[in-house]
Amino acid sequence: MDPAFEFLCRMGDNTLVLGHRVSEWCGHSPVLEEDIALANTALDLIGQTQLWLGLAAEVEGAGRDADALAMTRDAWDFRNVLLVELPNGDFGRTMMRQCLFDAWHDLVLAELRDSTDDRIAAIADKTSREVAYHLERSRDTVIGLGDGTEESHARMQAALDRLYPYVGELFETDAVDAALAEAGIAPDPGNLRDAYDARITGIMAEATLTIPDSRFAHKGGRDGVRHTEHLGHLLTEMQWLQRAYPGATW
Repeated sequence: MDPAFEFLCRMGDNTLVLGHRVSEWCGHSPVLEEDIALANTALDLIGQTQLWLGLAAEVEGAGRDADALAMTRDAWDFRNVLLVELPNGDFGRTMMRQCLFDAWHDLVLAELRDSTDDRIAAIADKTSREVAYHLERSRDTVIGLGDGTEESHARMQAALDRLYPYVGELFETDAVDAALAEAGIAPDPGNLRDAYDARITGIMAEATLTIPDSRFAHKGGRDGVRHTEHLGHLLTEMQWLQRAYPGATW
């Protein structure tokens, strides 16, 4: 497998799966403003997916496009981290997941803006402004709810305890990462951990939340070895039209 194609699928699958998850709040958010904000976040992520998977299809050169990569692959072909495929839970858990992902996403895109691959650098430059806003929103929400009422604090602490074991996968390094790092195309994920930890520690301190004292990490999603049972259900919903009417266009 071409390391560049694998990397681009990882980036695009992360935004695709998380975008679908966030879109599930449309019409169900706790207040109208959040309904609109979450819908816009989902649209941003799906738009980013079009860019990443579009380039992946170009690199692959097999006649597929972004739509084919998104809608015709099965779970074992997806390369997203497990964090983004987890169910939304309550609003607090959704925003905690968003914050944990955004803090990483923002760091990665900052590095990719200097990629030796001009196409990747251009995508990173275009999407980094959206992600900076996503991080600002999710960070402020986590702090507001964490340092809020007794109930909101308890829910946010429960969300952090539940999701933090999935953070470590964001920094796993394999042969794909090594090849791209050597070529200057993408950073070694492991090198971003210290900056990420400093950022998350500051956010959770403001939110009066305690980060679990463990480096245990669920993993397997970014290399397709293992996904949670939730991804299959998500894809069944997301891809149902292509599954029912293969090749349908309009």
